[in-house]
Amino acid sequence: MTGLSRALAAAAALVLGGCSGWQSALDPHGTDAARLASLIWFIVAVCAIVWILVVAALVPVLLRRRAPRPEPLAIDHAAERRMTAAVGLSIAATVVVVTVFTLASFVTTRGLGAAADDDLTVVVRGKQWWWEVEYPDPDPANVFQTANEIHVPVGRAVRLRLEGDDVIHSFWVPNLAGKQDMIPGRTNVLTIRAERPGVYRGQCAEFCGLQHAHMAFLVIAEEAPAFEVWRGRQRRPAATPLTADQETGRVLVETRQCGACHTIRGTAAAGTTGPDLTHVGSRRMIAAGLLDTTRGALAAWIADPQTLKPGNLMPLVPLDPEALRAVSAYMASLE
Repeated sequence: MTGLSRALAAAAALVLGGCSGWQSALDPHGTDAARLASLIWFIVAVCAIVWILVVAALVPVLLRRRAPRPEPLAIDHAAERRMTAAVGLSIAATVVVVTVFTLASFVTTRGLGAAADDDLTVVVRGKQWWWEVEYPDPDPANVFQTANEIHVPVGRAVRLRLEGDDVIHSFWVPNLAGKQDMIPGRTNVLTIRAERPGVYRGQCAEFCGLQHAHMAFLVIAEEAPAFEVWRGRQRRPAATPLTADQETGRVLVETRQCGACHTIRGTAAAGTTGPDLTHVGSRRMIAAGLLDTTRGALAAWIADPQTLKPGNLMPLVPLDPEALRAVSAYMASLE
């Protein structure tokens, strides 16, 4: 990438990525994203050339003085022929440009999403308003779920099976791939391949309700050994409480409404409505990108989720200060 294109990509990242500064289709870190970025730059370059040519042809015409005609109603056949030729040439050039754009788009998109039998498969379900992420395995004991966070190995194609659970969502991680809709009752497939380690922000790109803007996720690309370590940890049951506060929090989670909506493997909590919380303390963020994962943020979310994210499906569970402290301590320990 040239210095100019890097500068333009950085400027576009600030616009497209908001405060994050690194969510941009013009800063590709994946194979498919690089192809799409090349297509974007090609289209921008051709459009810039067309604009320059149009302005170059228009300026002399605007600045030229016309001599008054001796007969105002007389037809200037030479001028008519020139105008006809100019219009015909413009139409032909438009057809050529549109045809070239169509062919370039076809060639670029035809190669996207190529998958092989040994690709890693991850199931992603869009919900209002969070992302359920499941890692299938032939052995049911090795299947696990997480939320709003997708870990992938660097340099390996990952086949994402995208499903909509309630309304139409759209999965988009611009640094790695293009958009793909998630439609209830239908499974779409998108293949991503991260070429270097990093944390890439994704976003729902289809208006899906009140909290659509607060429906982000992270794709964390790691070297293969680090990914396998992470996957091994995720397959384990929840950590055993180590303090009195954590033990009290575990009991409260199992006996209050929490356990009816959330799963914490290795405990009596086995709900399926909300995210799997078995390793929630190891995630970088909660509430689909609304808050960083800290004990304080967990306590704030548990205390009043409707104020922080109005309309989400998590109800307000009344807890006194001591109970809230215990539950937040237990949640933070689940790493």
